[in-house]
Amino acid sequence: MVMLLSVMAANAQVDKRDVRRGNRDYKKEYYKEAEIEYRKAIVKDSLSMAANYNLAADLYRQNNPQEAQKVLDRIKEVAPQSERAADYYYNLGDVAIANQDWQGAVTAFEQSLILNPGDLDAKENYIYAKKKLEQQQQQQQNDQNQNDKNNQDQNQNQDKQNDQNKDDQQDQNKDQNNQNQDQQNDQDKQDQQQGQQPQITPQAAQQMLQAIQAKERKHRKRSRRKRLRPCSQDRGKGSGKRRI
Repeated sequence: MVMLLSVMAANAQVDKRDVRRGNRDYKKEYYKEAEIEYRKAIVKDSLSMAANYNLAADLYRQNNPQEAQKVLDRIKEVAPQSERAADYYYNLGDVAIANQDWQGAVTAFEQSLILNPGDLDAKENYIYAKKKLEQQQQQQQNDQNQNDKNNQDQNQNQDKQNDQNKDDQQDQNKDQNNQNQDQQNDQDKQDQQQGQQPQITPQAAQQMLQAIQAKERKHRKRSRRKRLRPCSQDRGKGSGKRRI
């Protein structure tokens, strides 16, 4: 990459003195002092091509490309019609490179080459910026592909987890149903056992009746014997006792 960032001579009487003083400081690398002079000229003429152009170059030298970009943007309407338009776009491209605005740099150097096709430095910088832009676009595509893959993997994992949770829930419901069914079967069996009454066959009933009747006859027979038992009375001499 080749830096140019040359300064422009004043071409208007109103800012001529300030710009010239700024240019002298710039050539001596007194960039802060040059900035002050260029800003004085801009106060007098805000659209001064020379003052804004040179201030942007000065700010770039002070490692402040963001502010340099703002200054160049102020004259983006008048700069293309000036005799230094090719240099304006060249400096605009250099500032864009410093800001890693690769698309802006490519566009600026393209415009500079259209106005000055023989500028080898502009060609070199254009090739450099275009390569950086392609690398950036490739990296963005790789990042997008990786994000898509991560999202896809995340969705698949979520689907698997949902399926697993569904299977676990089904198994849990099945176990609960089986447990409830076993409890119901046990309860039904218990109720059935409690509700069953012993069944007596007619033959067994007849035998029981006969046994009861036999027992009653035996009991009556014993009762008769007891009532028929004789009682004796001893009337001995003056004993006054009796024995049963």
